[in-house]
Amino acid sequence: MGKPRIVAISQARMTSTRLPGKVLMPAAGRPLLAHHLERLSRTPRLDAVVLATTVNTTDDPVAACAQGLGITVFRGDEQDVLGRFAGAAALAGADLVVRVTADCPLIDPALVGRLIATFQQSQPLDYLSIDSTRYPRGLDAEIFPRRLLDEAAATATDPAEREHVTPYIYNHPDRFRLGMALVPDISADPADSWLEGQRWCVDEPADYELVRRLLEALLPSDPGFGWQDCCRTLREHPDWVDINRSVRQKTLH
Repeated sequence: MGKPRIVAISQARMTSTRLPGKVLMPAAGRPLLAHHLERLSRTPRLDAVVLATTVNTTDDPVAACAQGLGITVFRGDEQDVLGRFAGAAALAGADLVVRVTADCPLIDPALVGRLIATFQQSQPLDYLSIDSTRYPRGLDAEIFPRRLLDEAAATATDPAEREHVTPYIYNHPDRFRLGMALVPDISADPADSWLEGQRWCVDEPADYELVRRLLEALLPSDPGFGWQDCCRTLREHPDWVDINRSVRQKTLH
């Protein structure tokens, strides 16, 4: 068997319930979606990036933003996100799928690359993720074979499995081989243990304010900054940590 084709698929839509239009909100002169897709595209070992959005006309600007960056776009049903991912994976000819969400403008390509490398070095595995309880939320990613995505799309009936894509896999450890989620090496820098519980994703206005500040602080001097650079900036501006401290993560249905 030849080298597997590894494709990152990100989901985005304008009709977010808590912060509509968030993916196109500006930061450092560009939409958050542009920051997200360009950072994701720098991930080592990736063969392609696809944006999975909806067929709704309200998402035409989302598709246009991605296409303007040279990113392939797949459009499908708004509610059936699982079906959208399966269609995007088929369009891209993926063998392995890396799933991310576009509300993560600070996604770290090196960390996603580590996820891919660990998955490939730890075979046989069916699923591996970045631990969003140990890393700041907003660096999240998952990897799994496309065959499992196709199986889930053909089989899953639970609305939560259709909406959130991967519960069909990780909720069945009796059927699938799940790897231990990636965690940061806190022992290398104990000062960063406070990062647990941090939110670098964008769900509410306070999240947007924090992410905007980080992008505008870091991009001018280091366009290729990583998540550790965000940590350093927050240590330099400890008051920023409180900006979105009261925001709570939305739970699965």
